Amino acid sequence: MEPLKCVAIDDEPLALALIKTYIQSTEGLNLVHVFEDAVAAIEYLSKFQVDLLFLDVDMPDITGLELYGSLAVKPMVIFTTAYKNFAFDGFELNAIDYLLKPIEHARFKTATKKALDYHLYKQQKDLEGPSEYLFVYSEYKLIKIEIKEIVYLESLEDYVKIHLSNGKMILTLTTLKKVIDKLPAEKFKRIHRSYVVAVKQVQQVASRKAQLSNGLSLPISDTYASFINEWKKA
Repeated sequence: MEPLKCVAIDDEPLALALIKTYIQSTEGLNLVHVFEDAVAAIEYLSKFQVDLLFLDVDMPDITGLELYGSLAVKPMVIFTTAYKNFAFDGFELNAIDYLLKPIEHARFKTATKKALDYHLYKQQKDLEGPSEYLFVYSEYKLIKIEIKEIVYLESLEDYVKIHLSNGKMILTLTTLKKVIDKLPAEKFKRIHRSYVVAVKQVQQVASRKAQLSNGLSLPISDTYASFINEWKKA
């Protein structure tokens, strides 16, 4: 895989220098430009394609959020901020991650690994068949989920809850259909307008209910009653 072409934007010279050092010492990243001036950065990004932005939120004249929102072509982005409780509510920005200044190297590596993993996933998914992972945005960050760990999906109006075998739950702002489209059709079946189950996680089907490996029973609606016979044949 070619290194990710990166641009760093921050009006603070010391913060920009630190990001520059981190990028240049990280395998898989190629720093192509740095900017202290947000306007100059916007002009550059309108002309040249990049893969990953490191973008300061707290800049004068235009915030990092406004800058990113103004881009016609939006690369992956990792936001940086000096404010621990910065309010991202209301911004539907699909960031890879958010880093709190002063940025620790270990935290930087975690964020950039997400970007590298997601870039590789996008490159390979059409070439090598179904992926072993599902990527979704939750709490304004990119989350990587092992597909084999998914027990079931639950639709909640504009959100989807992804229930995992370890008992954890991930909430993502999307539709059930959009998540289903990213999953292997033979391994995940809809049993209700609100539920999709992982076939291997279904231990028993009785009385129009699917009993899952976590002990929960979900209803099977009339519309998806064909699942009962499909499961018996599986």
